[in-house]
Parts: sequence; structure tokens; C-alpha cells
Amino acid sequence: MASQAFSLCSVIALILLMFISLHCNTALANSKNHKKSSSSAFDFLKHLQGCHKGDKVKQVHDLKNYLQHFGYLTYQNKSLGNDDDFDDELESAIKTYQLNYHLKTTGTLDSETVSQMMVPRCGVADIINNTTRMESGKKRHHHNSTSKFHTVSHYAFFPGNPKWSANKYHLRYGFLPRTRVEAMEAVGRAFRTWEANTHFSFERVEDYTTGDITVGFHSGNHGDGAAFDGNGGVLAHAFAPEDGRFHYDGDEKWSVGARQGSFDLETVAVHEIGHLLGLGHSSVKAAIMYPSIASGLTKGLHSDDIQGIRALYNL
Repeated sequence: MASQAFSLCSVIALILLMFISLHCNTALANSKNHKKSSSSAFDFLKHLQGCHKGDKVKQVHDLKNYLQHFGYLTYQNKSLGNDDDFDDELESAIKTYQLNYHLKTTGTLDSETVSQMMVPRCGVADIINNTTRMESGKKRHHHNSTSKFHTVSHYAFFPGNPKWSANKYHLRYGFLPRTRVEAMEAVGRAFRTWEANTHFSFERVEDYTTGDITVGFHSGNHGDGAAFDGNGGVLAHAFAPEDGRFHYDGDEKWSVGARQGSFDLETVAVHEIGHLLGLGHSSVKAAIMYPSIASGLTKGLHSDDIQGIRALYNL
């Protein structure tokens, strides 16, 4: 009897050990997955903080790729963009970036610059073909009829100022298959925001192939030459008139309204629709066309955005 009792206890102990081991392994896996999901595509920048001209540091080539993607850096010799040398061209590109984002133009990858670069943002470049600028471009002065002062705007357009033709003021938009209902509603509100401040009207169509504008979610390389980078990097992108494509990054955490750790669908839509209508990025931080936005925030149109769209369409 004692032997049987001992055997039963051994079996129970073995089962408990297996349960504990399984539980621990599951917790560890969940922990690893959590860390992976919470990492950002721009995390490599942390490692480079403090870098300056003359340094040779691992992953400087990733910084070069970042600045090339957003229009700040162009190498005639392509091999220079793939090395880890902090050269004169990189220093100059960082200074231009710092100027655009109202940072000290040190040319060094200081903590303030790294913090700004790590903020999730739109995938459209700030500088396109060396022909567009944000803060470093021409400033446009607008007279304020209620005072004797002039205000300075920093809106920008795409190269060549593309816009919808005069007879295309009523635009139809549709959603790609499997677009979430809450996203459709948020995008609809974003279109109504632009409608209230422009001469455009927008109509949703069920068959997206008949629309002037298409909206959908994609991940990674999705065939438009602008692959998404996963969680926490590029949030979305859209194309200049009259292309009509607007893509969200499906790997991001999206929400309706301000929710910590997530990005507001409507805010990002208002920004990307600005691109669809012809606006580039603005250096005004309060403007919807400012390139970056942190999670948990919402924004709407700013006077700079409205002045920009009215200037483009002579409204």
C-alpha cells in the first residue's frame, strides 16, 4: 500500500513539474512576443545617439537609409550610402533635418534629434527630388485682414504642384476588401473635414475600382514601391494627384480617438488626404501636414493647412 501511495505521489509530482515548466515556457514566449511587438522600426536610432562626423559606427548605414528615404540625403556614389562612415554628406543632411524640425543645427545625432526621428510618421518624403522643402524652403506671407501684421506659412506642395483638374472637384472614394468598418467611418469623417474647407465634395462608392481614390491596409512590401516597415515606424502613405492611393500600415495598432499606444485612424486619414489633394509636409508642428505624430493623440486642420490648399487651388 505504501509503495502504491509513493508511486501515486510521484506521478502527481511529475504532472505538477510538467505544468510548471509549460507555464514558465508560455510566459517566456509571451514575454518575448510582447517585446517584439513593442519594438519600433526606428529603434536602431537609439544605438547611434551621440554620433558625429568622422565616426564609424555599426548601423550608421541604417541612418543613411532613413534620411535617403525621407529625402534628406542623396549619394552619387551608391556604395557610400551602404557604409557606416559618418561623412560630410550625412552631417549636412542631419543639419537640414534639424532645421526642418526646429532643432539646433549641430549636424550631430544628439538626443533631441534622435527623439524626433523616432516618432512614428508618414511615409511621404519631406524633400522630394531636391525640389521641395519644409522650414528651409521659401516662406509664404499672408496678410491678415484683422491686423496690420502678416503671418508666415510653411505648407508645401509636391514637385510641379500637381493637383486635381478643375472639372474634378467631386471625388469618389472606395475601400479595398477587408477594410475594417471603424476605419471606413473614420476616413469618411476625414473626407468631410476637407470637404468643409475646400471646393471638393467626396462620395463613397461600394465598388472601389470605380473610385478616384482607394483606401486600404497593407503590410510590408505591397507592390507600390514604398514597403511598410512594421510596428512603430511609417504609419501610412498616400500619393500626389491624380494617383488616388492611400494606404495604412496594417501592422500598426489603430484606434478610433486618442488611445495610448495606438494611432488615431481619423487623424492619419486627414493627413494622408492632404497628400491626395496635393499638399506636401509642413514644418508647423500644429498643422495636420506635419510629418510625424505620436501615439495617443488626435489632430485636425490648422490654418497653415487651409492656407496651403487654398493657395494650391486658387480658392
